[in-house]
Amino acid sequence: MKEWISLVGMISAVVLPLWNIPMIMKIIKRRSSNDISVSWVLGVWVCTLLMVPSGIISADPVWRTYSLINIVLFSGVVIVTLKYQNYGGPEKKGNG
Repeated sequence: MKEWISLVGMISAVVLPLWNIPMIMKIIKRRSSNDISVSWVLGVWVCTLLMVPSGIISADPVWRTYSLINIVLFSGVVIVTLKYQNYGGPEKKGNG
């Protein structure tokens, strides 16, 4: 039973952060992240970043795996969110 729980946990630790990929792709395809709060993205990213050391030193392989995969993929979300955020360009002013 313990092995099964560990396996399910490890699969989830890998799969959960993969849900960041569709978000990244959607932002790139639309060339806009205006519907995403920059403060939310940065807040989640900073908290995730601050948790990574705990994941790295943890003896729990599920937590360690999740921490590392999540910081890499969520960093991608942060990068594309900031890149495609329109801070008052032509689209917001109605000129585009």
